[in-house]
Amino acid sequence: MGQRGEAVRDLQRRLGSAGLAPSGDAPGDFGVSTSEAVASFQSRRGLHPSGACDESTWLALVEAGWRLGDRLLVLAAPQLRGDDIAELQDALNRLGFDCGRPDGIFGPATAATLHDFQRNGGLTIDGICGPRTVRMLELLRRQTGSGPGVASVRESLGTTASLRTLRVVVGQFGGLSSITRSVTRALRLSGATVMSTDEYEAGAQAAAANRFDADIYLGFEARTDERSLISYFAVPTFESLGGRTLAAHLAAGWCTTAMPVPEVKGMRLPVLRETRMPAVLCSLGPVRAAVDATDAVTEAVVAAVTSWTSGSTDTSTSNR
Repeated sequence: MGQRGEAVRDLQRRLGSAGLAPSGDAPGDFGVSTSEAVASFQSRRGLHPSGACDESTWLALVEAGWRLGDRLLVLAAPQLRGDDIAELQDALNRLGFDCGRPDGIFGPATAATLHDFQRNGGLTIDGICGPRTVRMLELLRRQTGSGPGVASVRESLGTTASLRTLRVVVGQFGGLSSITRSVTRALRLSGATVMSTDEYEAGAQAAAANRFDADIYLGFEARTDERSLISYFAVPTFESLGGRTLAAHLAAGWCTTAMPVPEVKGMRLPVLRETRMPAVLCSLGPVRAAVDATDAVTEAVVAAVTSWTSGSTDTSTSNR
Protein backbone atom coordinates (compact mmCIF):
# COMPACT_ATOMS: atom_id res chain seq x y z
CA MET A 1 0.00 0.00 0.00
CA GLY A 2 1.04 3.67 -0.14
CA GLN A 3 1.29 3.64 -3.95
CA ARG A 4 -0.05 6.59 -5.90
CA GLY A 5 -0.55 7.54 -9.51
CA GLU A 6 -2.55 7.05 -12.67
CA ALA A 7 -2.19 3.26 -12.56
CA VAL A 8 -3.95 3.25 -9.18
CA ARG A 9 -6.68 5.51 -10.61
CA ASP A 10 -7.22 3.00 -13.41
CA LEU A 11 -7.36 0.18 -10.87
CA GLN A 12 -9.93 2.07 -8.81
CA ARG A 13 -12.03 2.77 -11.92
CA ARG A 14 -12.08 -0.89 -12.83
CA LEU A 15 -12.98 -1.85 -9.26
CA GLY A 16 -15.82 0.65 -9.45
CA SER A 17 -17.07 -0.91 -12.68
CA ALA A 18 -17.13 -4.23 -10.83
CA GLY A 19 -19.28 -2.65 -8.08
CA LEU A 20 -16.41 -2.39 -5.60
CA ALA A 21 -15.50 1.30 -5.63
CA PRO A 22 -12.94 1.99 -2.84
CA SER A 23 -14.67 5.11 -1.49
CA GLY A 24 -12.36 5.47 1.50
CA ASP A 25 -9.28 6.38 -0.57
CA ALA A 26 -8.58 9.45 -2.64
CA PRO A 27 -8.39 8.87 -6.42
CA GLY A 28 -4.96 7.53 -7.25
CA ASP A 29 -4.14 6.59 -3.65
CA PHE A 30 -3.73 2.87 -2.92
CA GLY A 31 -4.79 2.75 0.71
CA VAL A 32 -6.68 0.42 3.00
CA SER A 33 -9.99 0.88 1.19
CA THR A 34 -8.49 0.04 -2.19
CA SER A 35 -6.71 -2.99 -0.78
CA GLU A 36 -9.96 -4.24 0.76
CA ALA A 37 -11.76 -3.73 -2.54
CA VAL A 38 -9.05 -5.70 -4.36
CA ALA A 39 -9.38 -8.53 -1.81
CA SER A 40 -13.16 -8.56 -2.27
CA PHE A 41 -12.75 -8.74 -6.03
CA GLN A 42 -10.21 -11.55 -5.70
CA SER A 43 -12.58 -13.56 -3.49
CA ARG A 44 -15.42 -13.00 -5.93
CA ARG A 45 -13.26 -14.18 -8.85
CA GLY A 46 -11.90 -17.29 -7.13
CA LEU A 47 -8.40 -15.92 -6.56
CA HIS A 48 -6.42 -15.85 -3.35
CA PRO A 49 -7.63 -12.67 -1.50
CA SER A 50 -4.26 -11.04 -0.79
CA GLY A 51 -5.43 -7.45 -1.30
CA ALA A 52 -2.45 -6.81 -3.58
CA CYS A 53 -3.08 -6.23 -7.28
CA ASP A 54 -0.75 -8.75 -8.91
CA GLU A 55 -0.73 -9.66 -12.60
CA SER A 56 -3.44 -12.32 -12.27
CA THR A 57 -5.74 -9.88 -10.47
CA TRP A 58 -5.19 -7.11 -13.00
CA LEU A 59 -5.90 -9.43 -15.92
CA ALA A 60 -9.05 -10.65 -14.14
CA LEU A 61 -10.20 -7.04 -13.73
CA VAL A 62 -9.67 -6.40 -17.45
CA GLU A 63 -11.54 -9.59 -18.39
CA ALA A 64 -14.43 -8.72 -16.05
CA GLY A 65 -15.08 -5.58 -18.08
CA TRP A 66 -16.20 -7.44 -21.21
CA ARG A 67 -19.83 -8.38 -21.91
CA LEU A 68 -21.03 -10.56 -24.78
CA GLY A 69 -21.58 -8.30 -27.79
CA ASP A 70 -19.03 -5.67 -26.76
CA ARG A 71 -16.51 -6.86 -29.37
CA LEU A 72 -16.05 -9.39 -32.15
CA LEU A 73 -14.84 -12.74 -30.84
CA VAL A 74 -12.59 -14.82 -33.06
CA LEU A 75 -9.70 -17.26 -32.77
CA ALA A 76 -6.54 -15.16 -32.58
CA ALA A 77 -2.98 -15.26 -31.32
CA PRO A 78 -2.68 -14.59 -28.46
CA GLN A 79 -6.08 -16.04 -27.66
CA LEU A 80 -8.77 -13.61 -26.53
CA ARG A 81 -9.86 -13.82 -22.88
CA GLY A 82 -12.78 -12.29 -21.05
CA ASP A 83 -16.14 -12.70 -19.36
CA ASP A 84 -17.83 -12.24 -22.74
CA ILE A 85 -16.12 -15.43 -23.94
CA ALA A 86 -17.17 -17.31 -20.81
CA GLU A 87 -20.75 -16.14 -21.48
CA LEU A 88 -20.50 -17.38 -25.08
CA GLN A 89 -19.15 -20.75 -23.94
CA ASP A 90 -21.83 -21.15 -21.29
CA ALA A 91 -24.58 -20.34 -23.82
CA LEU A 92 -23.21 -22.85 -26.34
CA ASN A 93 -22.90 -25.57 -23.69
CA ARG A 94 -26.48 -25.08 -22.49
CA LEU A 95 -27.68 -25.35 -26.09
CA GLY A 96 -25.91 -28.71 -26.44
CA PHE A 97 -22.81 -27.52 -28.29
CA ASP A 98 -19.86 -28.82 -26.28
CA CYS A 99 -16.99 -26.33 -26.31
CA GLY A 100 -15.57 -27.54 -23.00
CA ARG A 101 -15.59 -25.75 -19.68
CA PRO A 102 -16.46 -22.02 -19.76
CA ASP A 103 -12.95 -20.80 -18.97
CA GLY A 104 -13.23 -17.46 -20.76
CA ILE A 105 -10.49 -18.35 -23.26
CA PHE A 106 -11.34 -18.35 -26.99
CA GLY A 107 -9.36 -21.39 -28.10
CA PRO A 108 -9.68 -23.90 -30.96
CA ALA A 109 -12.45 -25.90 -29.23
CA THR A 110 -14.58 -22.78 -28.80
CA ALA A 111 -13.93 -21.77 -32.42
CA ALA A 112 -14.92 -25.22 -33.74
CA THR A 113 -18.08 -25.25 -31.61
CA LEU A 114 -19.00 -21.76 -32.80
CA HIS A 115 -18.69 -22.97 -36.41
CA ASP A 116 -21.02 -25.86 -35.57
CA PHE A 117 -23.56 -23.53 -33.96
CA GLN A 118 -23.49 -21.15 -36.93
CA ARG A 119 -23.96 -24.07 -39.35
CA ASN A 120 -26.95 -25.38 -37.39
CA GLY A 121 -28.41 -21.89 -37.00
CA GLY A 122 -28.28 -20.97 -40.67
CA LEU A 123 -25.74 -18.21 -40.00
CA THR A 124 -22.65 -17.29 -41.95
CA ILE A 125 -20.06 -19.90 -40.97
CA ASP A 126 -17.10 -17.62 -40.32
CA GLY A 127 -16.11 -18.51 -36.74
CA ILE A 128 -16.70 -14.91 -35.68
CA CYS A 129 -19.09 -14.17 -32.85
CA GLY A 130 -20.57 -10.90 -34.04
CA PRO A 131 -23.97 -9.18 -33.66
CA ARG A 132 -26.02 -11.74 -35.66
CA THR A 133 -24.53 -14.70 -33.78
CA VAL A 134 -25.10 -12.96 -30.44
CA ARG A 135 -28.73 -12.25 -31.31
CA MET A 136 -29.29 -15.89 -32.26
CA LEU A 137 -27.67 -17.07 -29.03
CA GLU A 138 -29.81 -14.72 -26.94
CA LEU A 139 -32.98 -15.84 -28.71
CA LEU A 140 -32.26 -19.54 -28.23
CA ARG A 141 -30.95 -19.46 -24.68
CA ARG A 142 -34.12 -17.71 -23.49
CA GLN A 143 -35.85 -20.95 -24.45
CA THR A 144 -33.46 -23.29 -22.58
CA GLY A 145 -33.55 -24.47 -18.99
CA SER A 146 -31.02 -23.89 -16.24
CA GLY A 147 -29.37 -27.33 -16.25
CA PRO A 148 -25.62 -27.93 -15.88
CA GLY A 149 -24.85 -27.87 -19.60
CA VAL A 150 -23.24 -30.47 -21.83
CA ALA A 151 -19.68 -29.75 -20.60
CA SER A 152 -20.61 -30.64 -17.03
CA VAL A 153 -22.37 -33.81 -18.13
CA ARG A 154 -19.38 -34.88 -20.25
CA GLU A 155 -16.91 -34.36 -17.42
CA SER A 156 -19.08 -36.29 -14.96
CA LEU A 157 -18.84 -39.31 -17.28
CA GLY A 158 -15.09 -39.07 -17.76
CA THR A 159 -13.70 -40.94 -14.73
CA THR A 160 -10.93 -43.37 -15.67
CA ALA A 161 -11.53 -46.94 -14.56
CA SER A 162 -8.06 -47.90 -13.31
CA LEU A 163 -4.80 -46.44 -12.06
CA ARG A 164 -3.02 -48.47 -14.73
CA THR A 165 -4.74 -46.51 -17.49
CA LEU A 166 -4.44 -43.15 -15.74
CA ARG A 167 -2.27 -40.31 -17.09
CA VAL A 168 -1.30 -37.84 -14.38
CA VAL A 169 0.64 -34.60 -14.30
CA VAL A 170 2.11 -33.65 -10.92
CA GLY A 171 3.22 -30.02 -10.62
CA GLN A 172 4.69 -27.86 -7.89
CA PHE A 173 5.32 -24.13 -7.52
CA GLY A 174 8.21 -24.17 -5.09
CA GLY A 175 8.95 -25.47 -1.61
CA LEU A 176 7.31 -28.88 -1.91
CA SER A 177 9.58 -30.74 -4.34
CA SER A 178 10.08 -33.59 -1.86
CA ILE A 179 6.31 -34.20 -1.79
CA THR A 180 5.90 -34.06 -5.56
CA ARG A 181 8.83 -36.43 -6.11
CA SER A 182 7.35 -38.86 -3.59
CA VAL A 183 3.84 -38.64 -5.07
CA THR A 184 5.18 -39.08 -8.61
CA ARG A 185 7.17 -42.15 -7.62
CA ALA A 186 4.27 -43.73 -5.69
CA LEU A 187 1.77 -43.20 -8.52
CA ARG A 188 4.20 -44.73 -11.01
CA LEU A 189 4.69 -47.76 -8.76
CA SER A 190 0.89 -48.08 -8.67
CA GLY A 191 0.84 -48.32 -12.46
CA ALA A 192 -0.10 -44.78 -13.51
CA THR A 193 1.70 -42.92 -16.28
CA VAL A 194 3.02 -39.78 -14.62
CA MET A 195 4.79 -36.63 -15.77
CA SER A 196 6.13 -34.09 -13.28
CA THR A 197 6.67 -30.39 -13.88
CA ASP A 198 8.01 -27.51 -11.84
CA GLU A 199 7.53 -24.72 -14.36
CA TYR A 200 7.29 -21.38 -12.57
CA GLU A 201 4.33 -20.09 -14.59
CA ALA A 202 0.91 -21.63 -14.02
CA GLY A 203 0.13 -21.34 -17.73
CA ALA A 204 3.23 -23.36 -18.60
CA GLN A 205 2.20 -26.16 -16.23
CA ALA A 206 -1.33 -26.18 -17.65
CA ALA A 207 0.03 -26.27 -21.21
CA ALA A 208 2.29 -29.20 -20.31
CA ALA A 209 -0.67 -31.10 -18.82
CA ASN A 210 -2.78 -30.40 -21.90
CA ARG A 211 -0.02 -31.57 -24.27
CA PHE A 212 0.42 -34.73 -22.18
CA ASP A 213 -3.31 -35.37 -22.58
CA ALA A 214 -3.51 -36.00 -18.84
CA ASP A 215 -6.58 -37.43 -17.14
CA ILE A 216 -5.91 -35.39 -13.98
CA TYR A 217 -3.57 -32.64 -12.82
CA LEU A 218 -2.29 -32.60 -9.22
CA GLY A 219 -0.62 -29.34 -8.20
CA PHE A 220 1.18 -28.46 -4.98
CA GLU A 221 2.16 -25.06 -3.61
CA ALA A 222 3.51 -23.97 -0.24
CA ARG A 223 1.74 -21.60 2.14
CA THR A 224 3.36 -19.55 4.88
CA ASP A 225 0.50 -19.99 7.35
CA GLU A 226 -0.97 -23.11 8.95
CA ARG A 227 -4.10 -23.19 6.81
CA SER A 228 -4.25 -25.70 3.97
CA LEU A 229 -6.58 -25.53 0.98
CA ILE A 230 -7.44 -27.94 -1.83
CA SER A 231 -8.99 -26.09 -4.74
CA TYR A 232 -10.64 -27.13 -8.00
CA PHE A 233 -11.96 -25.14 -10.96
CA ALA A 234 -15.31 -23.43 -10.46
CA VAL A 235 -17.04 -20.28 -11.71
CA PRO A 236 -20.62 -19.13 -11.06
CA THR A 237 -22.01 -20.99 -14.08
CA PHE A 238 -19.84 -24.13 -13.94
CA GLU A 239 -17.81 -26.32 -11.64
CA SER A 240 -15.50 -29.18 -12.52
CA LEU A 241 -17.32 -32.21 -11.12
CA GLY A 242 -14.25 -34.40 -11.56
CA GLY A 243 -12.06 -31.83 -9.82
CA ARG A 244 -14.50 -31.37 -6.96
CA THR A 245 -14.75 -35.13 -6.39
CA LEU A 246 -10.97 -35.58 -6.46
CA ALA A 247 -10.53 -32.67 -4.02
CA ALA A 248 -13.09 -34.20 -1.67
CA HIS A 249 -11.31 -37.57 -1.77
CA LEU A 250 -8.02 -35.83 -0.95
CA ALA A 251 -9.52 -33.93 1.97
CA ALA A 252 -11.18 -37.07 3.33
CA GLY A 253 -7.83 -38.86 3.36
CA TRP A 254 -6.01 -36.06 5.15
CA CYS A 255 -6.99 -37.46 8.55
CA THR A 256 -4.16 -39.98 8.11
CA THR A 257 -1.61 -37.13 8.18
CA ALA A 258 -0.46 -34.94 11.06
CA MET A 259 -1.60 -31.82 9.21
CA PRO A 260 -4.91 -29.95 9.65
CA VAL A 261 -7.72 -31.15 7.40
CA PRO A 262 -7.73 -28.75 4.42
CA GLU A 263 -10.64 -26.69 3.22
CA VAL A 264 -12.07 -27.71 -0.16
CA LYS A 265 -13.00 -24.76 -2.36
CA GLY A 266 -13.93 -24.09 -5.97
CA MET A 267 -11.65 -21.40 -7.40
CA ARG A 268 -10.58 -19.80 -10.69
CA LEU A 269 -6.82 -19.93 -10.20
CA PRO A 270 -4.86 -19.85 -13.49
CA VAL A 271 -3.59 -23.44 -13.42
CA LEU A 272 -7.10 -24.75 -12.67
CA ARG A 273 -8.65 -22.57 -15.33
CA GLU A 274 -6.25 -23.43 -18.14
CA THR A 275 -6.05 -27.21 -17.68
CA ARG A 276 -8.56 -29.09 -19.79
CA MET A 277 -8.86 -32.06 -17.40
CA PRO A 278 -10.04 -32.36 -13.78
CA ALA A 279 -7.41 -30.54 -11.74
CA VAL A 280 -6.71 -29.78 -8.10
CA LEU A 281 -4.20 -27.51 -6.42
CA CYS A 282 -3.08 -28.47 -2.90
CA SER A 283 -1.92 -25.34 -1.04
CA LEU A 284 -0.19 -26.68 2.05
CA GLY A 285 1.16 -24.96 5.12
CA PRO A 286 3.24 -24.54 7.04
CA VAL A 287 5.99 -25.77 4.70
CA ARG A 288 8.06 -27.57 7.34
CA ALA A 289 5.05 -29.52 8.61
CA ALA A 290 4.07 -30.46 5.06
CA VAL A 291 7.57 -31.69 4.20
CA ASP A 292 7.81 -33.64 7.47
CA ALA A 293 4.52 -35.35 6.56
CA THR A 294 5.68 -36.31 3.04
CA ASP A 295 5.10 -40.06 3.48
CA ALA A 296 1.62 -39.62 4.96
CA VAL A 297 0.65 -37.04 2.35
CA THR A 298 1.84 -39.37 -0.40
CA GLU A 299 -0.25 -42.23 0.95
CA ALA A 300 -3.29 -39.97 1.19
CA VAL A 301 -2.85 -38.75 -2.40
CA VAL A 302 -2.47 -42.27 -3.84
CA ALA A 303 -5.51 -43.48 -1.88
CA ALA A 304 -7.56 -40.50 -3.08
CA VAL A 305 -6.60 -41.00 -6.72
CA THR A 306 -7.39 -44.71 -6.43
CA SER A 307 -10.83 -43.92 -4.99
CA TRP A 308 -11.42 -41.32 -7.69
CA THR A 309 -10.62 -43.75 -10.50
CA SER A 310 -12.98 -46.34 -9.03
CA GLY A 311 -15.78 -43.81 -8.92
CA SER A 312 -16.20 -44.01 -5.14
CA THR A 313 -18.49 -41.36 -3.67
CA ASP A 314 -17.52 -41.91 -0.01
CA THR A 315 -15.93 -38.51 0.52
CA SER A 316 -17.40 -37.51 3.88
CA THR A 317 -15.37 -34.76 5.52
CA SER A 318 -16.03 -31.81 7.78
CA ASN A 319 -15.15 -29.43 4.93
CA ARG A 320 -17.78 -30.58 2.47
